[in-house]
Amino acid sequence: MGWFHPASLLLVVLIVLLVWAGVEDVRHRTIANGKNATIALLAPFWWWATATLGWGDLAWQIGGALAVFAAFAGLFAMGWMGGGDVKLIGALALWLPVGTMVWVLMVMSLLGGAISLALLIERGLARHQAQIEVPYGVAIVCAALLALP
Repeated sequence: MGWFHPASLLLVVLIVLLVWAGVEDVRHRTIANGKNATIALLAPFWWWATATLGWGDLAWQIGGALAVFAAFAGLFAMGWMGGGDVKLIGALALWLPVGTMVWVLMVMSLLGGAISLALLIERGLARHQAQIEVPYGVAIVCAALLALP
């Protein structure tokens, strides 16, 4: 089994979890805590399998993920994002280097805006009065999938 590398398996598992989270968000407008927890708990195995983080880098990675989570928790507190979305972003921040995570956040914002606009147009055409619930997990997942190695 010389072709097998643990990082490849972890990447496949991450992709499956992300796609599953995106589908769940579209269908139910929620992302299960178990998926987000699994993504977060697999990150240290990713660090080990890729051997990309030294001890100093590890502190920056965890600190960066906490900062991302805290920033988006603020958006949740204002009612602008769902809790599952915030947890998913925080979990992803454990996997991605800071520069890549910044890129993911920018792409995620653009995709989230496009999804929101599409839902507003659809609501206007259908003459719905209900408040729009944006499946922001889809934007998070798409941006992350574009950034993965």
